[in-house]
Amino acid sequence: MTKDATIQTRLFDWTLVIVLLLISFLCLLPLWYTLAVSLSEKSAASAGQVWLWPVGFNWNSYKQIMNDSSFFHSFWISIQRVVLGASITMIITTMMAYPLSRSARDFRLRNALMWILVFTLLFNGGLIPWYMTIKALGLYNTIWALVLGGGVPVFNVILIVNYFRNLPKELDEAALVDGAGPWRMLFTLYVPLAVPVLATVTLFTIVYHWNEFFHGLVLTSGEEHYPLQTYIQQLVVVIDTANMTEDQYKRLNELSNQTLNAAKIFIAMIPVLLVYPFLQRFFIHGITLGSVKE
Repeated sequence: MTKDATIQTRLFDWTLVIVLLLISFLCLLPLWYTLAVSLSEKSAASAGQVWLWPVGFNWNSYKQIMNDSSFFHSFWISIQRVVLGASITMIITTMMAYPLSRSARDFRLRNALMWILVFTLLFNGGLIPWYMTIKALGLYNTIWALVLGGGVPVFNVILIVNYFRNLPKELDEAALVDGAGPWRMLFTLYVPLAVPVLATVTLFTIVYHWNEFFHGLVLTSGEEHYPLQTYIQQLVVVIDTANMTEDQYKRLNELSNQTLNAAKIFIAMIPVLLVYPFLQRFFIHGITLGSVKE
């Protein structure tokens, strides 16, 4: 029986390894394919001859990108958006989560505000009122529209709230005995202990601000204000060729360069790929504890 159990265990382990390797391959395949297309000849990419290896290997697409000032301008806007958006969002969500993690005895409005928060998670005011609010505040065509347009993700607030509530209550009592107030308890006690969930939420926020393109499309009026993903989305969008002018046809020819667009998409993925490994070790721990209600 022991021998059979050992064989079954090893068989299960090898099966699990094979399945995980297959899933990893499927996850990496789009990245590799994009890289292969970006390093291939335009004719081969247009003919669909590229799969796992570049056809007619060359660096022409990346050389062309070096001369594309619009690409780097959009890249810089996205960097500003990520830095400002992640900083502001983390400050707001952390400061919002702390009082909501207290009991109704300590914070009387806790239950009412929590229901309001959950309501906004399920329902929103709609696209048009949101757009009119942004424009009325004078944020249209500014970096602040991209940063503040979705500055308080309710799901992230709830994750941090639940993580704070899972911390031992004895910590509060010890801090109160030592004379610590709410601000000191938050920044010297709760924030250091909540590094896993804060790192997880930071990763969510960075990926959101870097990948989101719709706000740039709606809240900005031209290419000079586009973040990177909006700029790229305009490159790969499907265009109706009916009733096009000569200038529009010329622009369409530029957008049809698959190798150049693949190179731009691949470069746009690099920052997230570089950031993720540093925060990944906190991800499972943070998302698990933050999603369990006490």
